[in-house]
Amino acid sequence: MKSVQLDHIGGPEVLKVVDIPQPTAKAGEIVVRNRYAGVNFIDTYFRAGVYPTQLPTSLGQEGAGDVVEVGEGVDTISVGDSVAYLGNQNTYAQYSVVDSTQAMKFDSSAVSFETAAASLLQGLTAHTLVTRSFDVKPGHWVLVQAGAGGTGRILTQMCKLAGAKVIATVSSQQKAEVAKQAGADHVVLYTEESVPEAVRRIVPDGVHVVYDGVGKSTFEGSIASLRRLGTMVSFGNASGTVPPVSLLSLAKDNLVLLRPRLYGYIVTKEERERHFGALAELIAQKKLDFQVFKIYMLEDAAQAHADLQSRKTTGKLLLSIPSE
Repeated sequence: MKSVQLDHIGGPEVLKVVDIPQPTAKAGEIVVRNRYAGVNFIDTYFRAGVYPTQLPTSLGQEGAGDVVEVGEGVDTISVGDSVAYLGNQNTYAQYSVVDSTQAMKFDSSAVSFETAAASLLQGLTAHTLVTRSFDVKPGHWVLVQAGAGGTGRILTQMCKLAGAKVIATVSSQQKAEVAKQAGADHVVLYTEESVPEAVRRIVPDGVHVVYDGVGKSTFEGSIASLRRLGTMVSFGNASGTVPPVSLLSLAKDNLVLLRPRLYGYIVTKEERERHFGALAELIAQKKLDFQVFKIYMLEDAAQAHADLQSRKTTGKLLLSIPSE
């Protein structure tokens, strides 16, 4: 089967399509014939060596397709089911072996494979951030950095569903429109003005929580935008990793700082049922708009990475996986 792999760390150019054996399911696993795979910043972290990985490796943390094999002990999923799933650096491929507990069935007559592939990683990330990292409630003020990006748009929508007021940061007028369409109450162009100053003009006390997936370049501004007892949720490194932080810098306003990851919130069966179930319900009720920015062919994965890292995209990037 065809798979995108890398055998050394580097830029997008290290991604190559290779032929490897088709996987088989062990106990508790399923094999999925992929139709689409999601492209996410975490994939670029593994490719660039920000996160360590054993080489050679494929990439990809999510996909959607058809179940073609079911391993022993799997009784909730059957061959022929349509599933979206969380992978393990293995979704940029025609077939993926998947832990059955990380897969979500869906009705492909009601939800497209594109939407399914685009929704899972960012949808689950956003849901855990707004319910577990900080429990967003009516009346809260929320700052979403990179509000026109894939996760930023979903965070904004979920915060609005929870009754909060959202300030989104973007880099251009075009992205400002995207953030507004997602429901942002206020939009700040960080290329034209200071984010903390803009936030304080809108809400003088500062925001209750900041969701920051950008990292190094926005961290200090995010902290400066918080009110007393505010919470800083740093969940990504799009601009680079955040340098070491002095805990004393949080003491003046009794701030809370978290660096969560999705998989730490979906460890138990109860946690998975809570978050997968809530996301599935929101998708079925069409309460979330998962905007697909562009779909690339599998062999164009390198271009997808380059476009994503350019920060010129909005919404989700997908790879279309060939059947042959």
